[in-house]
Amino acid sequence: MSIPYLKPTVTLLCYAPLLWLVLDALSSNLGSNPIQGLHIRLGDWTLRFLCITLAITPAQTVTGWKSLSPYRQLFGLITFTYGTLHVFVYLTVDHFFVWEVIATDIIESAYLWFGVVAYLIVLVLALTTLKTIKNLMGEHWKKLHKHLYLAAGAALLHYFWQLKGNLAEPLLYSTLIALLLVFRVFIRVKNQQQSGLMVQKTKK
Repeated sequence: MSIPYLKPTVTLLCYAPLLWLVLDALSSNLGSNPIQGLHIRLGDWTLRFLCITLAITPAQTVTGWKSLSPYRQLFGLITFTYGTLHVFVYLTVDHFFVWEVIATDIIESAYLWFGVVAYLIVLVLALTTLKTIKNLMGEHWKKLHKHLYLAAGAALLHYFWQLKGNLAEPLLYSTLIALLLVFRVFIRVKNQQQSGLMVQKTKK
């Protein structure tokens, strides 16, 4: 069952935090360190949408609602958008595209390595959502997109490593991603067992 106008409505809601962030920036409401506030909020929303993207398949499995499938790609692209803005702010507002300084910063700051890895994975996954590339890749497309969990792990390490304060929010993200991964593993093992039983019955 599809609900009319649901997808456009969800898409607009996904960009509401960005509008809120722009309004806060224009009204100088990003805290004592606006650049850091901008970074943190864009990074937080990237991770939140990453968690939502990972939750789509388990939610679809539990509810049996096949109409959720298109939202996995939608939330994945939203994750990419917020992640790109997070990187863009770092390159422009922080370093004004001074590549020597950026390269030195990445080499000397280990937490940035994980951020780069996470973003590159999300970038590749976003590019491969194009229908032409998807058709060319065939079954390899699904295997590639399982690397989203690797991106989530790298993003969490990026978050934890630079954090100097309240760990409640990153711990919440870590717990959620761990539970989603356990669920995926459980379903995979269950499906393999069922396939094994089917093979045994066929042989008999």
